[in-house]
Formats: sequence, C-alpha cells, structure tokens
Amino acid sequence: MTQVRSIAIVGAGLGGLTAALALLRGGWQVRVYEAAPVLGEVGAGISIAAGTGRGLAALGIGPALLAASLPVPAVAFAHYRTGDLLAGVYDKGAPVDRGFATARHIHRADLHTILLEAVRAIDADAVLTGKRLVDASQDADHACARFDDGSVVHADLLIGADGSRSAVRRALFDADDPQFAGQIAYRCLVPIERAAPFMGRGNAVVSIGAARMFHRYLVRGGSLVNVIGIGQNDRWREEGWHTPATTDEFLADYADFHPDVTGLIAAAPSDTLIKWGLFVRPPIARWHSGRVLLLGDAAHPILPFLGLGAALAIEDGVVLARALAAAPDLASALDAYASARRDRVETVRTQTLRQGEIIQSADPDRQGMGASPSQNGALFDYDPTTVPIDA
Repeated sequence: MTQVRSIAIVGAGLGGLTAALALLRGGWQVRVYEAAPVLGEVGAGISIAAGTGRGLAALGIGPALLAASLPVPAVAFAHYRTGDLLAGVYDKGAPVDRGFATARHIHRADLHTILLEAVRAIDADAVLTGKRLVDASQDADHACARFDDGSVVHADLLIGADGSRSAVRRALFDADDPQFAGQIAYRCLVPIERAAPFMGRGNAVVSIGAARMFHRYLVRGGSLVNVIGIGQNDRWREEGWHTPATTDEFLADYADFHPDVTGLIAAAPSDTLIKWGLFVRPPIARWHSGRVLLLGDAAHPILPFLGLGAALAIEDGVVLARALAAAPDLASALDAYASARRDRVETVRTQTLRQGEIIQSADPDRQGMGASPSQNGALFDYDPTTVPIDA
C-alpha cells in the first residue's frame, strides 16, 4: 500500500467525490476543496454505464444508486424532420431492471447527493466549500494548494478534479485555455405531465438532423424528461456551462424538427433551460507530475456524444484508489493509474468524435446508423473494479 497519509482533492464534482469515497474507504486521510459556496442541485440527466455502475456499487452505494436511477431503455435514432426510425427501436414500455448489468439514467444531482452523503458518513468534515484554488505548487516532500480566502493546504498528494478549466492543470501542467468546439448545447427538464403528449415514440429517442441532434430520456422514476440538444454553431460568446437560455432561442435552433421535439422544448419550464458552449483540449502527455495528479475532465475532457464524460471521471476515482492500494510508493501508483486508464480514455475520446460525426450528419437519410458506436456494448461495460493494475 502506498505510504501516503494526506490527500487533497480540488473539486467536489462526481469524479472528485468518487475518488474521495474510494480513498476514505481505503483508509486515507482525505479533504475535498470545492470553489462553490454551497453544494446544491446542479445539472440534469446523465448516463451511468454498466461497468461504471458496478464501480460505484463496490464503494457501498449500490442500493442507493439503484433506487435513484432507471435502466436505460432501448434507444431509437429518428429522422429529425419526419420522426421516422433510422436505427434501434421505439421502446414505449418500462425495461426490465437488471441492476448493474445494464447502463442506467440518473439525475446528476441525485448521484452527487448519494456520493456526498457517503463521503460525509465516513468523515463529516471531508468536504469544504468556498475554497477557490488560486495556485498550486510542490516540492519533494509535499504538494501545496493556495485558495482565494488566504488559506494554504499541504498534502502528500494533490488531485485536480476541478473540471475542464482546471486551476490545478493551469498551475502545473498546461496554461492554454480550452478551445471552443463550435458546438452549443441546450438542456432542460420537463415534468412528465407536460411531456406526455410528445413521448409517443418511445422513452429514449435521439433525433438526428443536419449538424444537430436532440436526445431525451426519463429520470427520477419517470417523473421528469431530460432533454438535451447539441448543434454546430459558431456564435458562442458566453463564459461557463450554466448560462440561462430562453424557450425562443432553443426553438429557433430546432424549428425544423419533428413536433415531438419542438413540443417538448415549448413545454419545458423556462427556469430549467440552460445552454453552454462545448470546449475541447488536445490530449496531454502526462496526467501526473510528482505529487500532483489530474482526474476526470481536468485530465481528459470529452464531448458528450456518447454520454461517457461522467463515467470516465467516476472510473478514474475507482482505479486511482486501487492503484494507490496496490503500489509500494506514490510514483509507482500514479504510473500504474495512468497506464490502466490511458487506452480506455483514448478509445472513448475517438469513438465520441466518431459518434458526433454520425449523429450530426448533413444527410440523416444516408448516414449509416447501423455502424453507430453507441451499439458497441464493450465500450459501456468497462469495469473499473477489475481492470488490471500493473503496480
């Protein structure tokens, strides 16, 4: 077991909290530093791949996760204008719940709450809010994190789990800004009673159009419909990933889509409408240096076309704790972690780019959905609890 006593994690998102839970369960002293002053309900629906779910279950939260999520139904790929089926099947019934044998849909806030409560059940003081990192450094003996409230933290290991605009990455790895990918995403949550008239073609449908896609599925026991639209666009001028949007602008970008799509957009409560620009970074050669490690989007942000961004961050946390438990020293542990993760991350990154090309085809009548990587079960069945750790 790696002789590390104290671990500081910057960022209390899904990746940071998963890492914290896995490390706390392994006996390490962990503190998580979150920039936001309050941890609240942020985000909308996300997908948890089958193997990722098994990784979370291994951390002791399986029953809570199953109760808060729904099995992913069969997905239909539909023509944006006509609603005609391009691939998959229209699934109108409730799928058989086979637990973590299949992928699941969950509200991000529900998973975040489950993780946070599990962390605090082990150590009530493990997560500190209002801690915005302004600088990070290291020497041979420890890593150092400085926050905007003037506090300074020293730890044996510093983990940057602070997203695609990571302050840890900027301080010690890569000062370049993320680059706008030419894509704007919208999301909203629609109560099922409002959404019901537009759900006749199935519970999970991806509508594909020229340079745009629109996806919807159920969360929170079927009481809400999670909606996301992603389209190529060069007009993004905002900062952040949580910018309020209007019904009119969302409708304007999808006005030529089937009435099931435009009806859902119009039915969405205006206070749930959010937009954000998609940004990318080129892969970096190393995710760790000395006593500092990057995790999740801080290390390898990806576009959302396969819905595996959250899964990768969660997997990182599980595999990191296993590597630290297996290796005799910190350097060996971090090398083993990176070795275990790189091929997986690169495969998901390249398949995500391919999926984006397929589902934003300029000609959805001829874009060959039969080759969609979303039908590749192995991509979604990666299990972070069993992947070999070469330590």
